Amino acid sequence: MNTRSYALVTAGYWAFTLTDGALRMLVLLYFHDLGYSPVSLAFLFLLYEVAGIVTNLLGGWVGARTGLHRTLFAGLGLQVAALLGLTLHDRTWPELASVGFVMAAQALSGVAKDLTKMSSKSAVKYVAGDGALFRLVAVLTGSKNALKGIGFFVGAALLAWLGFDGALLVMAGLIAVTLVAVWWLLDADLGQAKSKTPLRSILSKATAINRLSIARLFLFGSRDIWFVVALPVFLDDELGWSFEGIGAFLAAWIVGYGLIQSVAPRLIRSDEAIAAARWVLGLAALTAVIAMAVGFEGMRTTAVVGGLFVFGAVFAVNSSLHSYLILAYSQGDDVSLDVGFYYSANAAGRFVGTLLSGLLYLAGGLQVAMWGSAGFLVIAYAVTRPLPSVVDQSALSSQRR
Repeated sequence: MNTRSYALVTAGYWAFTLTDGALRMLVLLYFHDLGYSPVSLAFLFLLYEVAGIVTNLLGGWVGARTGLHRTLFAGLGLQVAALLGLTLHDRTWPELASVGFVMAAQALSGVAKDLTKMSSKSAVKYVAGDGALFRLVAVLTGSKNALKGIGFFVGAALLAWLGFDGALLVMAGLIAVTLVAVWWLLDADLGQAKSKTPLRSILSKATAINRLSIARLFLFGSRDIWFVVALPVFLDDELGWSFEGIGAFLAAWIVGYGLIQSVAPRLIRSDEAIAAARWVLGLAALTAVIAMAVGFEGMRTTAVVGGLFVFGAVFAVNSSLHSYLILAYSQGDDVSLDVGFYYSANAAGRFVGTLLSGLLYLAGGLQVAMWGSAGFLVIAYAVTRPLPSVVDQSALSSQRR
């Protein structure tokens, strides 16, 4: 195992994730306070997810040709540009102009996020031994999500303490320091393919990778349907929580989710592909129970606070299994291409989930959003169930078209 490269990749991913979580909460709370509707808030994040779809597809190909060092550096640099760009926003602008401007800045941040994520996740395949792959992926993913949760609280707190522009400048400074360290210390040829990879290969995937990618789309869509807009607006409008309270709750949720991800390998006793199907089916059942509970006036707070923490724990195991399976299914020089394709599906799920979060909340509140989430999870189970065992690598290789 290349400990130095793993530590550098992890540190870069950590710094980015902290600002990514903070930026999401900062934008959501700031523009909700300006009076923007749930649908307008959802639109603020749509290009962020669209950018992720394209970036992951092309970013994996670029990473294979030029090395993951360059794509990681580009991701961090674009995040600095996005953060600084948002400081130009003027709260006196008309809503349409504001939404368009923030969507564009968020699109740049979306490109940055997915270049950074694709580079970091792909790099683990190259620096970890096979026996440590599941453990190291779980640690990277889990710690990243714990920091993203802390970022939610940091974003809300910075908004309250420093205001919108001050918070953005602090975060841009943190990423700039990290960018310099990664450029100087990370191996320049990490993840670079031995032969030039044709562009058409970004869509040429094994059946298992296609299925896993579709399952990922519906898994993460199911979370964002209630998480992105519906839940924060519900906590503010229906329960009357403060900005700091909303940020702290979402932070605690993500931190707990990340911690469970980190220990997920210890919870799995069967083949990982079989376990992925079982856990997502359990999550679908749990989500349906939460949706029913939210409909009862006296149970709403308990369902939201207690039920969604249980959701987070089960979701974390699902996510950790997926993050391992994509690397286990990937072969040779195709790692960054396969990871990019897979996270493109992830971004597509987040795009659909983000849009539905605003629309379903507007249509029927948090309960309708939770039913939408349960429906997505049923589809994810149907797609996950036929996944092959990761042990049979020869069968996976023969499936590649």
